[in-house]
Amino acid sequence: MTVKEFIRGSQNIIMNKLQIAKLFRTKCLAAVLGLAGCFCNMSVALASEDLLEHGRYVFYAAGCVSCHTRDQLMAGGRPLVSPFGTFYPPNVTPHREYGIGAWSEEDFLRALREGLNPQGEHYYPAFPYPSYTRMTRQDMQALYAYLMTLPASSRGIQPHDLPWPFSSRPMVAYWKAGRFTSGEFPTDPDKSPQWNRGAYLADALGHCSECHTPRDYLGTPRRDRYLAGTCTGPDGRRVPNITPDRDTGIGHWTCEALMTFLKTGKKPDGSYTDSLMAEVLGTSCMQLTRDDLHSLAIYLQSLPPIHNDLDALCAPFDDSSFYD
Repeated sequence: MTVKEFIRGSQNIIMNKLQIAKLFRTKCLAAVLGLAGCFCNMSVALASEDLLEHGRYVFYAAGCVSCHTRDQLMAGGRPLVSPFGTFYPPNVTPHREYGIGAWSEEDFLRALREGLNPQGEHYYPAFPYPSYTRMTRQDMQALYAYLMTLPASSRGIQPHDLPWPFSSRPMVAYWKAGRFTSGEFPTDPDKSPQWNRGAYLADALGHCSECHTPRDYLGTPRRDRYLAGTCTGPDGRRVPNITPDRDTGIGHWTCEALMTFLKTGKKPDGSYTDSLMAEVLGTSCMQLTRDDLHSLAIYLQSLPPIHNDLDALCAPFDDSSFYD
């Protein structure tokens, strides 16, 4: 073998080893990238699962079912009778034509935060956006993601049955001007985290005030009678006083008794709530964690007691004595 042949052979061996090494590095890199891709996809999947689980919890905490469900989940059409007329909550399933399937996330957030539809029209405040506006952006986004996973329904939107001027949407703008403030729930630094969580559950998500606070002649909740109950609640029903007044409210209830009621519907006297409140509890409060129920109870028991005797206010006037 000549020197040239030896050198040429050595060069070929070296080149082959370099090619093998390059191929090995390429395959290793591909394997690493593939493994990274798997982990990335797994992280996305876990993030999506967490988002949807979060959205499901918000869905129940916000009490969406009781108003938007007649016989199909969230398909709307259930009549809501009020002193201002009859409202028919809309279809909020992901149907693109009859529901909110064509809405962007920002459209959905705008509805909750500002009470406006994608066309910029004002919603009637029977849709409790005066409370929902206080939700965090994260909760709104999670709720939107969860709603988009529900079965789509093709039920059309039934027009509200409202007399003028309550039927005028432009008039709602004037109502909102002095009675509606958009914005996220402000935490109180002087209160405990549990109190703030309870306040958020009651005022933003659970929107308790929408039913339990009496309203003025224009439908504005009276803050001086906050949660003191009313004779003219949804469907014309009486809604109880849930302030800690011992005579007319729930001031004699212990924290544990209040939590038991929210979780089971059982009152301290051993009886159970019925009618609309039983439905609200079953589709909302009963789905909450014990920690959240405790926070809600702490908040409700911290409120100023308001004496509001609904037994006297809601009783029909007896005029029989005038004819004796």
